[in-house]
Amino acid sequence: SNPFEVKVNRQKFDILGRKTKNDVGLPGVSRSKAIKKRNQTLLKEYKERDKTNVFKDKRFGEYNTKITPEEKMIRRFALERQQNYGKKSIYNLNEDEELTHYGQSLAEIEKLNDIVDSDSDTEERGALSAELTAAHFGGGGGLLRKKVSSEQQDEEEEKPKSRKELLEELIAKSKQEKQERQTRRESALELTEKLDKDWKEIQTLLAHKTPKSERKDKEAEKPKPDEYDMIVRELGFEMKAKPSERLKTEEELAKEEQARLQKLEADRLRRMHGEDEEANKKRPSHVSADDLADGFILDKDDRRLLSYKDGKINIENEEEKEEEEGEEEDNENGEESQEESVSENEEDDAADSHSDLESDLESEEEAAGNKEEEKHKANENESQNVEKLDPKREAAKSELPYTFAAPESYETFKSLLAGRTIEQQLIILERIQKCNHPSLAVGNKAKLEKLFGFLLEYVGELATLDVPELRTIDKLVLPLYNLCQMFPEAASDSIKFILRDAAHDLEEVIEVKGRATFPDLDTLIYLKIVSLLFPTSDFWHPVVTPAFMYMSQLLTKCRITTLQDVIKGLFICCLFLEYVSLSRRFVPELINFLLGVLHISVPKSQAQGYTVVHPFTLVGKNSELLLVCDKEDLKSWEKQNVPLSIVTRLKETSRTEINHTRLSCLALCFDLIKKCAALYESLPSFHEIMHPVRILLTQHMPVNEYPEKMQEWYHSALKELENKVKHYTPLICEKKKPVPLKQYTPKIVKVLEFGRKQAGSKKEQERKQLIQRHKRELKGAIREIRKDNQYLARMQLSEIMERDSARKRKVKELLGSLATQEGEWKAMKRKKWKN
Repeated sequence: SNPFEVKVNRQKFDILGRKTKNDVGLPGVSRSKAIKKRNQTLLKEYKERDKTNVFKDKRFGEYNTKITPEEKMIRRFALERQQNYGKKSIYNLNEDEELTHYGQSLAEIEKLNDIVDSDSDTEERGALSAELTAAHFGGGGGLLRKKVSSEQQDEEEEKPKSRKELLEELIAKSKQEKQERQTRRESALELTEKLDKDWKEIQTLLAHKTPKSERKDKEAEKPKPDEYDMIVRELGFEMKAKPSERLKTEEELAKEEQARLQKLEADRLRRMHGEDEEANKKRPSHVSADDLADGFILDKDDRRLLSYKDGKINIENEEEKEEEEGEEEDNENGEESQEESVSENEEDDAADSHSDLESDLESEEEAAGNKEEEKHKANENESQNVEKLDPKREAAKSELPYTFAAPESYETFKSLLAGRTIEQQLIILERIQKCNHPSLAVGNKAKLEKLFGFLLEYVGELATLDVPELRTIDKLVLPLYNLCQMFPEAASDSIKFILRDAAHDLEEVIEVKGRATFPDLDTLIYLKIVSLLFPTSDFWHPVVTPAFMYMSQLLTKCRITTLQDVIKGLFICCLFLEYVSLSRRFVPELINFLLGVLHISVPKSQAQGYTVVHPFTLVGKNSELLLVCDKEDLKSWEKQNVPLSIVTRLKETSRTEINHTRLSCLALCFDLIKKCAALYESLPSFHEIMHPVRILLTQHMPVNEYPEKMQEWYHSALKELENKVKHYTPLICEKKKPVPLKQYTPKIVKVLEFGRKQAGSKKEQERKQLIQRHKRELKGAIREIRKDNQYLARMQLSEIMERDSARKRKVKELLGSLATQEGEWKAMKRKKWKN
């Protein structure tokens, strides 16, 4: 054996007393055994792979010893019948029906009982019967011949009729039958007419009504309908469900709306230009003399509906319609007659022109006069028509167009809305959206996104006017919302751009001046629009969160110097409460600002038991900005909402109105405190947060000087603060397991036995053993399959080499035989030349 092929199984550790198997493996022995086994099994199967000389009995139950021979035969017979039945019944359409031919069954005809066998041993051998010859050799004249039975031929022997006589007899018979049918038809018509006349005479007798007593008796005799019959009759009157139309997609609806608006715009332009559509429709089109009117279509239903009015047929509506149609036809006929008269005059002039020179001159003068009169009449008619159409034209011009192109710049957008009422502006914006829907064209999406920015800019411009148009802005929020729903990303980008600019402006002013003022009305309205367009309850939102931060900066960094600043701050507080109404997020800037508003509405003579934060100060110039000392103004005050538009016109108002506005701001502050108490009652530190507000309300607020309505607002806010029970749990540190002291006791760890799989239970160990055994067997099977494939490849290669060697050997033999033949032929040729 080759020493390099000897496989040695070495172990890492030598263990005493352990017997090892296959320490040294000789590959030659195992390989020879495997080759012998493959030669006996795999090679045999490979050589017999294409042979089919093995007989296999495929009959049912042949190799099944559990079935008796009788059962085998019964089952085989059933399978055979089943196979035959399936094959024959493919084209058998009518198995149960009996097919006939001339009244005789085909089954009986196929038996051929009527045919006389010429080979039969009868007395009349070789003779055919008369019926057989008539059936098979009679030709096509069998229908015209007279059929006479054999008995009549024996009794009276007459000559057969000729073909002509038979045809005449047949024609006479058909005429007779036709005459009989006609007489029967005439008699039936006479009888029906007679019955109709008799029925009309009897009908007058049957017309009189039966007396009521007889009717009641008959009704009493009739059985009353059952409950079941009543329910069945009621079911007939129930409403039945009708199939609804398919819901149209957004693209289909947009296309239909665009087509409708385009049609309306075309009608408006036609009316504006004074064109009459009905006249154009009713003009007679030129019809050729060869036209057969093959494409005639009935456009309308000319049938009249029968109606009665006061017991008489209502014909007025029909007569009016006929008169209108007649007037239209007369107008058309009048126009045609005028055209015909003009053409006749021209023909007459042409005919007279062939006379002498004087007649020519006269005819020219007359023609000129006629033309002037016709022009004068035409001008009069046109002026009358223009007078009639002028109001229609003016109405069409004043009407809004139905189609609008999307504006490309803010100037064009502003020109579209300039001088329009708010209703007209909303209609224009709606039509712009419908005519430029994103599904109608490729670039419409970008145009409508621009429209959202233009609309935001327009809203800001309306807010910055001397008299801000807040009602118009309120109406324009709806198209803003629709566009935001269509393009949320573009809308959020536009509003984020506005908020970013406002925040940068605020930071720049603070850096330069050290203090900032509240923004203008347009920025406040933008903050209000944010709450209407986007969800304010999200934990983080790309638009609402920046707006939230910006409003908190306004409440903390903008100083309160005027009453307008107080109104703007209270408006931001209202927005804060609107933002956090669902999320209940705590806003400390809101509580601090309300505390500051209460602080500037109380006198500063008494000691203070609370602290205020920026932008409010305990003592200063504006520390009593909302304090009202005039008793007359206190008495004359009435509760009213503080309008946002008062910010622009507060300087023009009188002192009394200013004091009333201060009191309204204080009442609004009480209301906001009440809402904050209801919103933040579940906070653990609610009482600590609202403690300064409670102290200021109870100890420093001059309640007795305020009017009764103000006192009611004060007491309701204070009651809301004091009635909140402490239902929260106090803050306590979490209980933790005490950390034990370090000890020097040894930590015992179980050492696993090396080389063995440890498991928790016996089942788990058996499962792991099975998995390991399956892996080992799988590897062994793959190895054996690989060796089998290599063995088959070697066998195939040896076969190919044997075939190649045999082919080479045969080729050499053939070439050698050819060489010997060539040598013999050359030798014979040399002998011939020598001879």
